Amino acid sequence: MPKPVTPAEIEAAIRNVADFPKQGIQFKDITPVLADARLFSGTIDLLTEGFSPGSIDAVVGIDARGFIFAAAAAKKLNAGFIPVRKKGKLPFTTIEQEYALEYGNAVVAMHTDALKPGSRVLLVDDLLATGGTAAAAVSLVQKLGGKIQEIGFLIELKFLNGRSKLSGLPIRALVTY
Repeated sequence: MPKPVTPAEIEAAIRNVADFPKQGIQFKDITPVLADARLFSGTIDLLTEGFSPGSIDAVVGIDARGFIFAAAAAKKLNAGFIPVRKKGKLPFTTIEQEYALEYGNAVVAMHTDALKPGSRVLLVDDLLATGGTAAAAVSLVQKLGGKIQEIGFLIELKFLNGRSKLSGLPIRALVTY
C-alpha cells in the first residue's frame, strides 16, 4: 500500500508561474498535481478526510478547476456532483448570485433543482483567494436549502483574507501561501 500523500508533497508539486496571467501575478499552477496519479488521488483523499460514502449528499464544484476535484470527491463519497457555473452556461432554469471582482462584478449560477432541502453538501474549489466566488456558491447552496458540511480548497492565499467572507463555515485548505 502506498504511503499517504502529505500537503507538503502537494505543495512541492505546485508550480509557481511568474507574471501570469499578467505582470506581477504569481500563478499557482496545479497541473503537476493533476498529472501525478498518486498526488491527485491523495489530494482527493485529503479533501474528503473525515467523510465516508453516504455522509455527503452532494459535492458542489465551482467552475472550472473546482470541477476536477469535486467530481472525483463525489465519486469517492458516492455522492452527486453539482456544478456552479458562470452565468449563461447551464441549460436549465437557474438561480444566480452576483459577487464583486477586483474590477466589476460576476455572476454564478446553479440549477434550481440541483439540491433538495436539507442536502448535506461538501463545497470544493481549487483556490481560495478573496472568497467572493466561494461565498456566492455558498449563497446558492443555502438558497436551495443545502447544508454546507465543509468547504475544501487545494490552495488558500491567506494574504487575501478570503476566509472572512466565509465566516462560521468549516474550511479546509491543503496548502496555504
